[in-house]
Amino acid sequence: MILEGLPRRTKEYRAGAEIIAEGSRPQESCLILEGFAARAQHLSSGKRQFTAVHVAGDFVDLHGLLLKQMDHGVIALSPCRVAFVPHANLKTVTETNPHLTRMFWLSTVVDGAIQRAWITCLGRRSAIQHLAHLICELYLRLEIVDRAENGKFEFPVTQAEIGDMLGLSNVHVNRMLQELRATGLIRWRGSTVQIDDFEGLSTFAEFDPLYLNLSREPR
Repeated sequence: MILEGLPRRTKEYRAGAEIIAEGSRPQESCLILEGFAARAQHLSSGKRQFTAVHVAGDFVDLHGLLLKQMDHGVIALSPCRVAFVPHANLKTVTETNPHLTRMFWLSTVVDGAIQRAWITCLGRRSAIQHLAHLICELYLRLEIVDRAENGKFEFPVTQAEIGDMLGLSNVHVNRMLQELRATGLIRWRGSTVQIDDFEGLSTFAEFDPLYLNLSREPR
């Protein structure tokens, strides 16, 4: 496989570590091999907003190949192992392999679709629906890469980090978690999330997986 043959360096990060600095000009793109990471933008007050969660198999900054300077940072939410691929080699791939170039393009297009869904959640869904929607999204994305099955997956994040995803305070996140557990649709203990009724959770969240583009079609 062409991707497997590309030069790369691997590195491990502890939870909370900065993988890519906001404002930096990276010369490599980062592929998540293990763990969870988040895109983050920071305010002068020190507050931050996570604008995406990334899982194993995600290229977190392919757009940096063209935009050059990062308008956001990438943070490890859990211990992460990542691979950095030089931009020079990715450029060569785009010049010699049209199909793989389309796959890179598809990756960034899906990133955009996910971000639109997140904006809709932030603006128009209730806090508890937003949380339910996030759980549905993560389960399907993790299932695709064999990190989730039978309604169960690991999501080792803090309530403060969930708040940074949903735009909520710690107190509000705690209340939403309790209310969502009380529906009987999910169980969430420690880092383990168990969805007992995915269809019911999807209906509750008004979750439509179309934006994840999981169907297998010629590209």
